[in-house]
Amino acid sequence: MTATAISAPGLPPAHRDANVLRWLGAFVFSLLGDNVYFLALSWAAVRVGGPAQAGLVLAAGSVPRAVLMLGGGVVADRFGPRKVVIGSDLTRCVVILAVAGVLAVSTPGVWVLVVVGLVFGTVDALFLPAVGALPPRITGPDQLARVQGLRGLASRAATIGGSPLGGLAMALGGPSWAFAVAGTLFAVSVPLLIAVRITPLPDNDRAGTGGTAWRDLADGLRHIRRDPVLGPLVIVLAIGELGFTGPLNVGVTLLASERGWGAAGLGWIAGGFGAGAAAASLLLAVRGRLPHAGLAQQGCLALGAVATGVLAFAPSLSAAVGVGVAIGLTAGLGGALSAALLQTATDPVYLGRVTAVASLFSLGVAPLTYPLTGAAIATWGTRPVFTASAAIVALGSVVGLCTRPLRGAELPR
Repeated sequence: MTATAISAPGLPPAHRDANVLRWLGAFVFSLLGDNVYFLALSWAAVRVGGPAQAGLVLAAGSVPRAVLMLGGGVVADRFGPRKVVIGSDLTRCVVILAVAGVLAVSTPGVWVLVVVGLVFGTVDALFLPAVGALPPRITGPDQLARVQGLRGLASRAATIGGSPLGGLAMALGGPSWAFAVAGTLFAVSVPLLIAVRITPLPDNDRAGTGGTAWRDLADGLRHIRRDPVLGPLVIVLAIGELGFTGPLNVGVTLLASERGWGAAGLGWIAGGFGAGAAAASLLLAVRGRLPHAGLAQQGCLALGAVATGVLAFAPSLSAAVGVGVAIGLTAGLGGALSAALLQTATDPVYLGRVTAVASLFSLGVAPLTYPLTGAAIATWGTRPVFTASAAIVALGSVVGLCTRPLRGAELPR
């Protein structure tokens, strides 16, 4: 059974649907809170300790996020994604406002900030699968691509607006003010989430949960493995993330340093990534659907692989920025299509678990390539490493193109 079984007839387009717009508004406020929080946490950690301690504080959140992500998918499917997302934002609001109060009257030790990072990482492990499982429950399957485009635009807006907002709060009142702003943003998202209506699962689908947590998780993994589209799609996503993540996060910084472009050059290339990704999101938000979605997703992955390899050979900063736009466009479009295909192909009762598996690769496993990428560039330079990474991404595209059900997958009309 696909998401079509829980769609409601006569729904307006996603960009005109008040229910979707409430969810989108809550998502924006939550992302803004995330951005302000991370900025405030890193600044507070540097002030309390130093660079090494700051690294420890920021790394603390990644451990529970990676370890508990699959369990978060089980929780989302058992209790419903809306309840989990509301509970996550409420928890973040309370914790962050409490930290703001502590920072306003004292200077806590590093261990307090580590605990905050661990709590946030644990909440993220619940939040991320749940928020990914919500779109098919609030709109029709024919609107999922448009929702992914709107979500991409919201993410870009939050990234652009969150850092200046956090910086302004810290300039006015230090980390305590920034934490207070982050807590307030999470608080604003809660009533919007409460107002979001979701389509209940049919009674026969509720049988997909109810055993032990391990059994529910195993059922979700079997669902992925047995589905002719989901299994290959998750493998393609995993390969693509392993190829993209290191070069586009660590490698670009080292490339800018190697070429003498400096921090300004790095900013321009990162801006190119963002502009391309925003253009891809806007395209999907406006069109709502692209034909031959499976084939288009693999084509985007292949073009992204070529652009990643070319980036290290860019003869000038302006050329590198142009290549960055191409990478952002292809990666953004391919990623949005992947998410829409994943949500369309997944049986609604497994949405949280399937989203958790996909998120685990992108947010848990792929970041482990950061130190490997740095060490490899230090040994061999940027060009061989970017070329090898491009080959990995291209391998993912080849796997997808060789899998007929994924290659021929379509989004509902």
